[in-house]
Amino acid sequence: MTNPKAPMKFAGNFTQQEAIPEEAIESAIAVMRSGRLHRYNVAEPGEPSETARLEVEFANYQDQKYALALASGGYAMQTALRAIDLQPSEPVLTNAFTLSPVPGAITAAGGIPVLIETTSDLTIDIDHLDAVATRTKARVLMLSHMRGHIADMDAIADLIKRHNILMIEDCAHTMGASFNGVKSGNHGQIACFSTQTYKHMNSGEGGFLTTNHDEYMARAIVLSGSYMLFERHVAAPPKEAFDQVRMQTPNCSGRMDNLRAAILRPQLAKLDANCARWNERYNRIMQILKPHNVIAVSNSHAHAHEVFSSFQFSIPTLNDAQNAQFLADCYKRGVELKWFGDRNPVAYTSHYESWQYVESQPLAQTDQVLHRLYDCRIPLTFSVNDCEAIALIIVEEANKVAS
Repeated sequence: MTNPKAPMKFAGNFTQQEAIPEEAIESAIAVMRSGRLHRYNVAEPGEPSETARLEVEFANYQDQKYALALASGGYAMQTALRAIDLQPSEPVLTNAFTLSPVPGAITAAGGIPVLIETTSDLTIDIDHLDAVATRTKARVLMLSHMRGHIADMDAIADLIKRHNILMIEDCAHTMGASFNGVKSGNHGQIACFSTQTYKHMNSGEGGFLTTNHDEYMARAIVLSGSYMLFERHVAAPPKEAFDQVRMQTPNCSGRMDNLRAAILRPQLAKLDANCARWNERYNRIMQILKPHNVIAVSNSHAHAHEVFSSFQFSIPTLNDAQNAQFLADCYKRGVELKWFGDRNPVAYTSHYESWQYVESQPLAQTDQVLHRLYDCRIPLTFSVNDCEAIALIIVEEANKVAS
């Protein structure tokens, strides 16, 4: 059976997310009517706020003891690094293929990003990670599951144990995913999540930090700006964990408020169902892209259950003129692609060489991977048929420009 013909032009909007669920809107209105937006502002002593309730629910979802709701995923990463007592100018290993908030968080926390090569499957190169860990003796790895692609977490677990490395997972794109039955974010000491508009839950901005470690969470809560109100946290360590931490840890205010928590709680209940919807759309796109010789797509690890709210592919044979023509022609037909090989940062997409606050670290393998790597969002406002149309347009334009 042949694929249907692609439409002349795709009419969907790549930035249009689904509406916030009605029950979330009602909860948000109730918070606004109460006037109690601050997470510690409650009507009755001992009453858990919307934010505290969300933290309990997210900790339970993640199978973790503790969760902290924060202003953004980037702030969660900064908080995690400060919570482990990152030292000034301390090296932090991290993916070269990631988004700028990751090296930004490392730099903001006083660390030095040390970039690791990327494989053709868009995951961190474990052999290069091993070599750099040996050379630098770094004690921290900020592992970014970029665009939802999950590396061999068993191999990484072995590596960090052998090198005595503390791992923080950037799970901005893997909320709801798992590896070998273990939730993404549960392989290291701390995990960080995002609820920015284009992530798997949408509060405009927002994030979480999760851990099973008492001292790390106690520090994170104080860092977030608890004003000695840490006892009002429910998904938190016992009071004794704060005895010294509360006096030694600065307030770097970055809390989540009750309004965003109210918006997120109903979305968390729908998260797994929405993850399945994203993967249905992603799988249809891959069914169309994979058979074509001109187009290359990454492979998933056999033990990875990933969640893809975007898709990536490459056309390695294109020269510079063909690359520009391909992007322009897809755009004319309504398909908005981002190009990861561009040294000039555009919108959310950036190449590691554009992070001029990071010491230059040429990475030949990553350069080759990013050279003709393209990226496209899959909002849930798109149907499976919409996704099929997008893929068919990409195939037609790829064949045309590469012929």
